[in-house]
Order: sequence, then structure tokens, then C-alpha cells
Amino acid sequence: MVKEIYTLQKKFPSEEKYALGDQLRRSSVSIVANLAEGGGRFSAKEKVHFVEISYGSLLEAYSELQLACDFGYISENELIDIGSNFEETAKMLSGLRNSLIKNSKL
Repeated sequence: MVKEIYTLQKKFPSEEKYALGDQLRRSSVSIVANLAEGGGRFSAKEKVHFVEISYGSLLEAYSELQLACDFGYISENELIDIGSNFEETAKMLSGLRNSLIKNSKL
């Protein structure tokens, strides 16, 4: 998904490359980075915390893509196409969070 976001971001006008485009790149990378960081933690509480941060970054990245669509930087079809990846990722993150909570009895 991060690769797709980077590809879409290349369509942004030059004045947005370091504004909305930069924010979009950072939030999309944050999804993966927080999962990796949380995976390295020992306590379930910390792991859950980083999954929740990752979920927040996911929502942030999607809202930035919605803005890009509203501004005409990407098409509605492109937003719809990548939207299914966001939906699937959100389900996986939710499942991971719930599993961590259930298995650790938080």
C-alpha cells in the first residue's frame, strides 16, 4: 500500500509535493513503522498502543488521499481502488489489536 501511495503522490502538482504529498508519505510510512516498533516491545500493553497508533496513521493517510481527490490530484477511481486496501488493513489492525487484548487479558 505504501508503494501505491508513493505512486499516487507523484501525480500531485509540484506545490503540493512538500505539503500534502509529504504528509501523505509520512503518514503511510508511519503505519508500517509503528507496527514494527510495537512488534519489538515486550509488553502486550505497549504492543496494543503501537497498533493503535498505526491505525490512526492509516486513517490519517486515507483522509489525506480523500483531500487529494477533492483537489483533483487523484481521480475518484484511484481513491476507490486504494480504498479497498485501507479497508482490509483496518480490519487486520483491528483483529491484531483485539487478539493482543484477548490473549493478554488487558
